[in-house]
Amino acid sequence: MKLLKITFKFIKSLFIISVLSVVLFKYVNPPITPLIIIRSIEGIIDLNFSGLYRVWKNYNEISPNFFSAVVGSEDARFLSHSGIDWRSVKDAQNYNRMHKGKKKRGASTISMQTAKNTFLNHSRNYLRKALEAYFTYMIEAIWGKKRILEIYANVIELGNGIYGIEAASTKYFNKRARDLTTQEAALIAAVLPNPRRWSPDKPTNYIKGRSNWIISRMGKLTFDE
Repeated sequence: MKLLKITFKFIKSLFIISVLSVVLFKYVNPPITPLIIIRSIEGIIDLNFSGLYRVWKNYNEISPNFFSAVVGSEDARFLSHSGIDWRSVKDAQNYNRMHKGKKKRGASTISMQTAKNTFLNHSRNYLRKALEAYFTYMIEAIWGKKRILEIYANVIELGNGIYGIEAASTKYFNKRARDLTTQEAALIAAVLPNPRRWSPDKPTNYIKGRSNWIISRMGKLTFDE
């Protein structure tokens, strides 16, 4: 019974801390993320840590082209779903069932990616996925779409030691995030599946083709400053 009470108090404490953290980050920018910590430790261990580059920018300091590009490529129904796109989940399940042995298709939304990048590590297990869903619905309810996009844009990994769209814009195109063109934004969005393998300023034929596909989808989306 005593162990049960301790466990209950522990879970209750974690719940309170998680809610307070989400509420806090609605108004305060996250100073660091689990992924940044993990990547930094990995770099130090492997003796290839080259530093950390991250500059926070508010929503209206980022080009609408970037938001159109990432929504067009990563989460077309971002503005209409409540955090998890169950239609995409079902489509992915059907695809993976029909294409066993091939690379699996995911259904991670921008909200889910933001929850994972801000609060969790990138391990692959059921507990982490459950916590991801928990945080996803919470940030949708507390932050709203605009704040989710703002934090997403500032915490995503876009290269070795490069986090956030401002750092990426400066590194790859020598300009501020607010000045990104349609093509530049599409190139950055195109490398998101593996930003440590691909580079927006040195696109492979695959990345060029993917960026053109993203541009074709961007015209259907509007993100005003």
